[in-house]
Amino acid sequence: MSLSYRALALLLCYPTEAVRAELLAAAAILSEDAALPEPIRRALVRLSHAIAVGDLYERQEEYVWLFDRTRSLSLNLYEHVHGESRDRGQAMVALLELYREHGLELSANELPDHLPVFLEFLSTLPDAQAASLLAEASHVLAALSERLHKRGSPYRAVFGALGALAGETPDAAALAALLQEPDDDPDDLAGLDKLWAESAVTFGPGEAGCPKAEALVRAMSPAAPAAVAAQ
Repeated sequence: MSLSYRALALLLCYPTEAVRAELLAAAAILSEDAALPEPIRRALVRLSHAIAVGDLYERQEEYVWLFDRTRSLSLNLYEHVHGESRDRGQAMVALLELYREHGLELSANELPDHLPVFLEFLSTLPDAQAASLLAEASHVLAALSERLHKRGSPYRAVFGALGALAGETPDAAALAALLQEPDDDPDDLAGLDKLWAESAVTFGPGEAGCPKAEALVRAMSPAAPAAVAAQ
């Protein structure tokens, strides 16, 4: 089991004060992970420090601008594969059952395909099994990495790390198909309205979100319980 998945999940959470308080510990974990190339480790440490010590409101605005207002950078993995179709709901049910088989229960406001939630789950598995499951999403992760690279975003380092942990080259055809999808501009309000015209698929009574920051903070200790308890 690798704490790096939990550290990366923390980096992809909305930057609250609780999250920021643990980012330097997360950076220390990532900086020592030999599975990550040295340039990626350095970039992750820089990103962790920038979020931890920078202006809170600027970091929050940047996060919302990237991951909430830009649908092509959504952290909900199945949205990139299934869009808002019925297939996405069915895939999430299957993923939720997989979580439950391993003793992970989600709180009401967590979507199972939300990337930080998925990474928290992977952190409970043996390294080989976690890498295999992560590799199934490698084309989505690579597409997100490329779009973040085009924007010059330091968050790209997180996806570089995930690609290294997956240890598998993404399917070229699947990646090309994703990159052909429109890469929406958060400044184009009319275009955003059109993209979000359909109601988003929801799972449970709440909205998609990160695992609770407190749970991820506790998870930074190797002795911490693996699962995020339902609240």
